[in-house]
Amino acid sequence: MSNLPEPTENPDAANPFAGGIPDLGGLLESAQAMMANMQAAASEVVTGRAGGGVVSIEVDGHFNFQSVSIDPKAIDPDDMSLLEDLVLAALHDATSQLQSGQSGAMDLGGMDLGGLGGLLGGSE
Repeated sequence: MSNLPEPTENPDAANPFAGGIPDLGGLLESAQAMMANMQAAASEVVTGRAGGGVVSIEVDGHFNFQSVSIDPKAIDPDDMSLLEDLVLAALHDATSQLQSGQSGAMDLGGMDLGGLGGLLGGSE
């Protein structure tokens, strides 16, 4: 007989490997693919547009803005707020495209991380 107390909790409850060790080869392959996707997304340049393209803004995957193009017909000296709104809308369009692309770059292709998902900040 042992003097150790009987466990009162499920010992596997805190064990991320309770369901078995995930396929480490597949996990490594998925991580490498994710890194390649992230690098590709970072080097991508997207163009945000507003007003049917009268204002366009190019930005790279690091959120470094590359260029701004404004068609002269978008400039009305009596209504600069319209131009300001168009520039802001083009900025929003560009950043939205980047965020969408970066979210896709983080996709693991449906690979199940098992209990590791919780360790990596994901939800279980």
